[in-house]
Amino acid sequence: MKVGIMGGTFDPIHQGHLLAAERAREEAGLDEVWFMPSSTPPHKPNAPKASAEQRLRMVEAAIADNRYFRAETLEIRRGGTSYTVDTVRELKLQYPGIDFFYIIGADMVQYLPNWVRIGELVGMIKFIGLARPGYSSEVGLLPISIRGSVLSASMPQVGISSTMIRDMRKSGKSVRYLVPDPVLFYIEENRLYES
Repeated sequence: MKVGIMGGTFDPIHQGHLLAAERAREEAGLDEVWFMPSSTPPHKPNAPKASAEQRLRMVEAAIADNRYFRAETLEIRRGGTSYTVDTVRELKLQYPGIDFFYIIGADMVQYLPNWVRIGELVGMIKFIGLARPGYSSEVGLLPISIRGSVLSASMPQVGISSTMIRDMRKSGKSVRYLVPDPVLFYIEENRLYES
């Protein structure tokens, strides 16, 4: 079984995340994609605006109608800073029969050499790098030790970000169609990201 891991803050999850997961699933022939909200992401300076529980609920609402998607709570349950190498090691212990692929945007592909214990990580997992506006997903620019562990996948260019959605909410603008309807309802019901 081949499973893609879509990690992130998901503050909030949006249509770009879902499209990325679907493209990675199809292009890499994945059986499933597991969405894994982080507890405390190491590369983001500010704490998430929504709680871990709220971010998980939004993920569950967003993926409820896709039988290939599921939510994975490992990082939230573990708490603290989430390093991918620790997460992957734990996943491989829990699910020894699964080949895991970590889905990342092109912005993260070029940053891979800076990931914590990347040498150990590329020995355990492959990455799927997705095209993203303004970033190169050129694997040839990576060190040779990492190149063979990165697959490229095409993706329509969608300029949506969680930061943009939070900013729009804060200024009272509609985020309809940027997030799935169940996520929009959750955001409005819980008055998330308002000023």
